[in-house]
Amino acid sequence: MNAKAYAATTVRILEQLKADHRTVGMIVAVPALLMTLLYFIYQNYPGAPNQPRLFDRVAISMLGILPFVLMFLITAIAMQRERASGTLERLMTTPLSKLDLLAGYGSAFSFAAAIQAAVACTVTFWFLGLTSQGSVALVILVAMVDAALGVALGLLASAFARTEFQAVQFMPIIVLPQFFLCGLLVPRNLLPGWLEAISNVLPLSYAVDALNQVATQTGATGQMWRDLAVVAGFAIVALCLAAATLRRRTP
Repeated sequence: MNAKAYAATTVRILEQLKADHRTVGMIVAVPALLMTLLYFIYQNYPGAPNQPRLFDRVAISMLGILPFVLMFLITAIAMQRERASGTLERLMTTPLSKLDLLAGYGSAFSFAAAIQAAVACTVTFWFLGLTSQGSVALVILVAMVDAALGVALGLLASAFARTEFQAVQFMPIIVLPQFFLCGLLVPRNLLPGWLEAISNVLPLSYAVDALNQVATQTGATGQMWRDLAVVAGFAIVALCLAAATLRRRTP
């Protein structure tokens, strides 16, 4: 990697994001709005005595899932747009390497994800009354790493798409199975054995496990750091695979 090229790419992507008000609005506001909607959905749901509200149990996981989903979608489309407009082909004629380009994308969108996570957690904890045993800072950290995973997988998916529509079509293949099997809908240990085995190799499962550790433990635990490391490892591998499979343009 070339540090100068990497930094220039990061700055360029951030400037493009700043100029795209709709994308900025989606990144920053949509998770907070969806969490607010979730709050009202469960507002009148009867809870068991001495048990956390259903909203608390669902919302803590959604704070990691929503950034993952949104950043996957936005990144996959943005990279495909670079290719379709010819920007990617022009960039690849410069000393900029594929890894410089994708790492710059990852850093820029991860910075945006940090703002997204901070806003969503602020709204959810302070305005919607979400409670957890662990600190809000740990929730934000897990959400940021999960968003970085979404960015990396979005970049990987865009390498195989020829149009923006095809990039979106990867969402049911890559995102939805992880959503179904991550433990949000059904605890993973209650899944059929073969589905539990699949969930054990999906990164979103470890992100939800890390958030559950934050929700139930007063401090950072070894299991939480292990789960977070697994998610980060998946993100790094996906970014490297995206660099290896990136094409200059769509045939």
